[in-house]
Amino acid sequence: MLDELSFDELERIEIDLFLDGIYRVYGFDFRNYLRSSLRRRIQHRMNLEGLTTITSVLEKALHEPGFMEKLQNDFSIKVTEMFRDPSFFASFRTEVVPLLRDLPEIRIWHAGCATGEEVYSMAILMAEEGLLGKTKIYATDMNEHVIESAKLGKFSIKRMQTFTKNYLQAGGTKEFSSYYKADYEYALFHPYLKENMMFAQHNLATDRSFNEFHVILCRNVLIYFDSDLQQRVHDLFFGSLANQGFLVLGNMESIISDHKEQYGDFNAPERIFRKINSSS
Repeated sequence: MLDELSFDELERIEIDLFLDGIYRVYGFDFRNYLRSSLRRRIQHRMNLEGLTTITSVLEKALHEPGFMEKLQNDFSIKVTEMFRDPSFFASFRTEVVPLLRDLPEIRIWHAGCATGEEVYSMAILMAEEGLLGKTKIYATDMNEHVIESAKLGKFSIKRMQTFTKNYLQAGGTKEFSSYYKADYEYALFHPYLKENMMFAQHNLATDRSFNEFHVILCRNVLIYFDSDLQQRVHDLFFGSLANQGFLVLGNMESIISDHKEQYGDFNAPERIFRKINSSS
């Protein structure tokens, strides 16, 4: 029987067993992540550890203290930068902010926030619009370590040139350097920017809603999920959005769920969608 199985079939079985074991022991559910992405990340860890089979990776995860943290970090999506896709932030400033301005409190959820660069970008934007004081920004990620990093608001000084360029293209109105203190290695953003930020570990695959939001941003995360998990996450977002709230996705993402007809294309090129008022 073993001789009849192809390498690809054996690999699929190993991945299934690996993902099921991780979920049953640790509660981390990667079973509906795209297999192509998972395979690359598992292979990367195998190369680093000098392992030859996926089963050996699972064995280390089950028996070696601390190894699961390495895997969780491998599987986390950490590609981000301040004011990433400046045209989106410019559109958010000119088109969305005016519709939020009269709310008594503005609640924004950055789902899959990684190390927090876009969270601080939003805080800066809302500060410049005079709205930071009544804005609560919730930043979540499945990876506890990147959440702890995001809380610090400390980023490599080498990235500030790119961040400054993005900020100006996004319609920034001040000297970007006025928002942080710098030394030779890091830029530390001023504490007032995070006074109304709340950071928490949250897994989109398994966890439920925890508030009602006027804006939910989940940019370039859903592309790593299969269609079933995308549907579940869209259910979560739809149930978490206030009527006429805004859902922001990545530039390669769209709403493909059962809720598609319940959103309007507020700004389709920038992937800004608006929930249609259910009472209208």
